[in-house]
Amino acid sequence: MTAATPQLVVHRDKELMAQAAAARLITRIVDAQAARGTASVVLTGGRNGNALLAAIAASPARDAVDWARLDLWWGDERFLPSEDPERNVVQARAELLDAVPLDPARVHAMPASDGVDGSDVDAAAARYAAELAEAAGAPRSSGASRIGVPAFDVLLLGVGPDTHVASLFPEHPGVRETELTVIGVRGAPKPPPTRISLTLPAIRAAREVWLLAAGEDKADAVALALSGPGELQAPASGAHGTGRTLWLLDRSAADRLPPQLYPPASA
Repeated sequence: MTAATPQLVVHRDKELMAQAAAARLITRIVDAQAARGTASVVLTGGRNGNALLAAIAASPARDAVDWARLDLWWGDERFLPSEDPERNVVQARAELLDAVPLDPARVHAMPASDGVDGSDVDAAAARYAAELAEAAGAPRSSGASRIGVPAFDVLLLGVGPDTHVASLFPEHPGVRETELTVIGVRGAPKPPPTRISLTLPAIRAAREVWLLAAGEDKADAVALALSGPGELQAPASGAHGTGRTLWLLDRSAADRLPPQLYPPASA
């Protein structure tokens, strides 16, 4: 299977999807740690990303992960004060991170609006890009891409009803970015308007990209993104991994897929 050929897995409902995705991610992390000693995952927020984290927290298998040897990054973040409950990292801590023995130095939260860069979202984005570049410059055994970000083992993305991923929205300038790995986003069509986001080149450096969508309100977006439009129209269609691209859906989100795309077997 090539990175350009998405694999689809459709689950009965969103609860089962979250539980199955959690089991899948635990296994992937354990396998990466067995192969290289460490693992790296890019987290996503939103209802599906948080449901996945909650399912990991509730799983007995979570203890199979060596949490001290796991690097966590984020695909995007709301540019708000550090303890704002709307920030993805704050929600992730509540769902999972505070319950497992992570190494704080390996939890790479995106900068907040009350950080050292203040309200300068571009400087904050550049700071995160520098942190990624430093990680990518680690010994080759850790896996580094050629564009200044680590070769993440799994990069998680929620798919928005408008097909946005991370904070890359249809027709917005960020979708067109080809040089930078992290950008400041202004005027986002969903609140808050100011955000930080990985770009598509950074996303495409991941070994595996998993796109999560559950619910009837995601059905049109899933059908559009998988129908072959350009990434300017449907940013989700431009998100893929170097080794694997996996769409994890529930039946409601897959409801409008054409028969040739719907997988013959579903969970």
